[in-house]
Amino acid sequence: MTTRWSTNITPAERAARIVIGGLGALTGIVLLTGATSALAVVLELVLVVAGLDLVVTGALGHCPLYARLGHVPASLKEKTS
Repeated sequence: MTTRWSTNITPAERAARIVIGGLGALTGIVLLTGATSALAVVLELVLVVAGLDLVVTGALGHCPLYARLGHVPASLKEKTS
């Protein structure tokens, strides 16, 4: 069974997610190289995963949380109606 995801992120938000997510993931990776405690490693891994999530949702243009909440930006509602 294939499901087609609808775009529920505006182009500006997509670009911001990709840039901010990429910076977050890169920062997490850089910080991991100097991690000195287990807590630091866990927090930096969370930063990397969150950054990658932003990059993927920005690239796909679909946010599963937005879909679950039924959120569609006003600018996208006008285009689909």
